[in-house]
Amino acid sequence: MRIGHQCNSLPLAGRAGQLASFKANTLAAAWTGVQRQEVVCKRLDDNSIVQNNYCDPDSKPPENHRACNAEPCPPEWFIGDWLECSKTCDGGMRTRAVLCIRKIGPSEEETLDYSGCLTHRPIEKEPCNNQSCPPQWVALDWSECTPKCGPGFKHRIVLCKSSDLAKTFPAAQCPEESKPPVRIRCSLGRCPPPRWVTGDWGQCSAQCGLGQQMRTVQCLSYTGQASSDCPETVRPPSMQQCESKCDSTPISNTEECKDVNKVAYCPLVLKFKFCSRAYFRQMCCKTCQGH
Repeated sequence: MRIGHQCNSLPLAGRAGQLASFKANTLAAAWTGVQRQEVVCKRLDDNSIVQNNYCDPDSKPPENHRACNAEPCPPEWFIGDWLECSKTCDGGMRTRAVLCIRKIGPSEEETLDYSGCLTHRPIEKEPCNNQSCPPQWVALDWSECTPKCGPGFKHRIVLCKSSDLAKTFPAAQCPEESKPPVRIRCSLGRCPPPRWVTGDWGQCSAQCGLGQQMRTVQCLSYTGQASSDCPETVRPPSMQQCESKCDSTPISNTEECKDVNKVAYCPLVLKFKFCSRAYFRQMCCKTCQGH
């Protein structure tokens, strides 16, 4: 809006029943205005305006013009529209352009310092959208892929939080349709194949001479679970022959070599060649003597 100034009417007496008067014609008040002198035809008796053909056209004075309001227009504030709020909720700010300008021509103006406008400066920014934001989903970091190889899953925690993340709400207060996924598929590459795993060798079955010793042999997956996918062609042996050193200390002359009483299987010990074992040689000393 621009502030304008009207020029005052200046009546001038005419002749032959005519009356000439100035009439203000206000233009934009930022530059020099123009006043136009309007000539009308009036009755002599009641001074009312009538059509021009009732007056002598030869006696009509010319319509004159003169300048008015030649003084410079005062500066004024230009106020733009408010821009969009910086936030949709939880309090944002919006701004607008505020300038001090002065009109210096019909289509020309200049911008002045704020001190050039004498009236109170309009505000350029103000708070907006101060209402609280609704709860929102907040997803934490993904876990590692499990298992360590082959197809698996990653997991994460998704919480319903206030917009400032200070409060946690029940999940029902957040829109279910926009909830981020809590599990996704993943893979860390192909798993190693199952393999044979052996235990330690056990004690030799013979306390003296040849015997056997055993160990466990298992087919296990990379996770340590039992599997049946190990190739039998490379299965390690679970039994092997062993030999224990025999005690060669001769029997004392004072100690009689004899079979222990109530031992009825000494002939079988001899038959199955168990005399090489220290236990049976001691229990069946007489039977095993010389063997």
